[in-house]
Amino acid sequence: VGRCTDNLKGTDVKVAAVVGFPLGACTTATKAFETEEACKDGATEIDMVLNVGAFKDGRYDDVRDDIREVVNAAAQYGAIVKVILETCLLTPPEIEEACRLAKDAGAPDAVEHKIQAAVHRRRGVFGRAVGDALEVKASGGIRDYETAMAMIEAGADRIGASASVKIMEVYQQNV
Repeated sequence: VGRCTDNLKGTDVKVAAVVGFPLGACTTATKAFETEEACKDGATEIDMVLNVGAFKDGRYDDVRDDIREVVNAAAQYGAIVKVILETCLLTPPEIEEACRLAKDAGAPDAVEHKIQAAVHRRRGVFGRAVGDALEVKASGGIRDYETAMAMIEAGADRIGASASVKIMEVYQQNV
């Protein structure tokens, strides 16, 4: 994070860091510490992984508290938190509940980790859970301009892609 922050100094590019990767199974204290360290190093956005095990166990209070602690740690630095939902591991009703927990815990964005997510935006699972209260970030498998545009047209508010430069080059050719 520190190196990215240094390399991007003077630009409007924001630095994001992921905490609790890959299954959100580390302790809340660990996630809060990772968040604080990333923010000290210049991260302005934190993508935290939902604690899938606690969620699947039905320990919703623990999950909500986990999210809230990360949100509180990030807020000290003015950073926002997005919650990564590993939807390939969740049923549609579970996705709805996870979105509600993220909203209740104060996370401004729900991050969806599979590209199919955006299709469910306002008319589907996410819309039923939180309406427009949370943004949806489509990610995972978005490797070209056409897929990115399909996700945006389906309702994604943000796109996460390792092929961002390639996608933007094609975008600029089409503008």
